[in-house]
Amino acid sequence: MTPALAEQVPELDSASEAEDPMAQVTSVSQLSDVQPTDWAFQSLQSLVERYGCIAGYPNGTYRGGRAMTRYEFAAGLNACMDRINELIASATGTLVQKEDLEALGRLQEEFAMELSTLRGRVDQLEARTATLEAQQFSTTTKLFGQAIIGVQGGDGGSADFFPVDGVKDTRAQSQISAVYNVQLSLFTVFDPRSILFTSLQASNAIGLEGVLLTNMARLSYTGSTNNSVVLSDLTFRHLIGNNFAVVVGPVGVSMVNVFRGVNRIESAGQGPISFFAQRNPILNIGSGQGGVGFDWQITDWASLQAVYSATTPNIPTASNGLFNGGTNFGTQLTLTPVETLDISLNYVNAYSTNGFLGTGIGDDQLTVGRPLNTDAIGGTISWRISPAVTLGGWAGRTFSSVPGLSGGVRTFNWMAFLNFPDLFGDGNLAGIYVGQPPKIDSSDLPAGLNIPSLLALTGGVPGGQPGTSTHVEAFYRIRLSDNISLTPGVLFIFNSNHTTNSDTVTVGALRTTFSF
Repeated sequence: MTPALAEQVPELDSASEAEDPMAQVTSVSQLSDVQPTDWAFQSLQSLVERYGCIAGYPNGTYRGGRAMTRYEFAAGLNACMDRINELIASATGTLVQKEDLEALGRLQEEFAMELSTLRGRVDQLEARTATLEAQQFSTTTKLFGQAIIGVQGGDGGSADFFPVDGVKDTRAQSQISAVYNVQLSLFTVFDPRSILFTSLQASNAIGLEGVLLTNMARLSYTGSTNNSVVLSDLTFRHLIGNNFAVVVGPVGVSMVNVFRGVNRIESAGQGPISFFAQRNPILNIGSGQGGVGFDWQITDWASLQAVYSATTPNIPTASNGLFNGGTNFGTQLTLTPVETLDISLNYVNAYSTNGFLGTGIGDDQLTVGRPLNTDAIGGTISWRISPAVTLGGWAGRTFSSVPGLSGGVRTFNWMAFLNFPDLFGDGNLAGIYVGQPPKIDSSDLPAGLNIPSLLALTGGVPGGQPGTSTHVEAFYRIRLSDNISLTPGVLFIFNSNHTTNSDTVTVGALRTTFSF
């Protein structure tokens, strides 16, 4: 504060006080309607000095340089009356002198009108306060968000793409791109048990899948909204009792959002750089958008989550909606038998209208133009060997069939990982991930519907993919500040698209994440 401004402060205080005739007083030394020579002034001053019944203004100031109105004088008198009543009620009435009680009585008579006005105003204020408390609708909303800027590039070399016959027939392009992905979220608390979560997203993050001819090159933070702002989450969550929470909404109700992540670092902005390394792909089945779910903490070491969601819950047509379109039901049992060990067991049942599982990685399309019924099982384990090392992995298998037709399709995926928290600095994180993206290892649908046979042009021969892809990834997240991290990473895909004669796909990325 500058000296000039500091000098103005007492004047501003006096002006505000003059507008408030009901302010509490500190002293009876300066009066406008009651003079120091009046008996009332002297009587009240004696009561103040003897019983300390005027403590001062609410902010603890004295303000002895200003005049006092009769209303303020009455406020001081009322304070003295309350103080003396307290002394009498607390069995210390012998301390109250008879002449003081007589003086107090005379003062009450003298200022009866002002005291009555004061009490009337207090009653009005209490009534208004009660009304406001009964009618108030107060929420607390917090804004937080994440902005990702990524620079990535890749080279796929030559690939046995189509037909898959052991001969390299397509040369993938090399590509370097810069993308952004921004998400803003509102966390609205209606009461300690009820919250509304709203999230908006905008991105130009087109991945490398097209130029590298494989979705196995998909990164965690890519997925374009065509530079438009879209609603990515709108869910209401409510706690019932102390251990059971429900979630419902038209957008954002999915296994990914409701289930607890056993690999605690999974995050598009802070975890591994690839999409495959985020979590077991069976948890992406169905690409659920809207529905209902719950999270039940059964014991201190066990919890159960479940979700029912639809891919197009907001489109009321004969082939869409909450029940008529693509749907999925998933459940997860999460166990922590000891403090350093996390385990999850999953079951998923899904219906797809277009022959895709919805995992978004590896062998996602299992047939052509036909619906699919799918059951999937899987599990994930994470063992914190020490504060600096975590070992983990997952596996997942799917069993799919086309309604009304014989035969079926099976896929399998697995991943093993090592995480190194706080490597070379607090908040840093290194990770090594090795695994197999989802692969069709068996398909015996009728002729024309088997994907491996269609790719190989073998006329519907049952079987699986001719090769096995291996995903190898390494990344190192560097914490630059509480809100900024920088993550260089690289991934290699050997025998991409589960073919045996394709060159290795190489992808490098530099991800910068801003969180607030």
